[in-house]
Amino acid sequence: MQVTLESTTKIVELIINDVAVPARIWEGVTAKGIKCHAYITRIAVHKEDDAGEFAADLREHRAPRNPDVGVIPSRLVP
Repeated sequence: MQVTLESTTKIVELIINDVAVPARIWEGVTAKGIKCHAYITRIAVHKEDDAGEFAADLREHRAPRNPDVGVIPSRLVP
């Protein structure tokens, strides 16, 4: 599956192993046009790529298109 994501201004807390971890919400769309969102807690650049340009791009955010983004549907929680 291929997904194109955009960073948003919304940050939520996820509880992972009893620890609160901040996660930025990224909104996106699959190659087949299905809208989705991702909870990104970490992101890195391969050591041979330009980390400076990547870091500058990471500072760009927009408001979420969906005001309810950040709510995980119960059907997706094990």
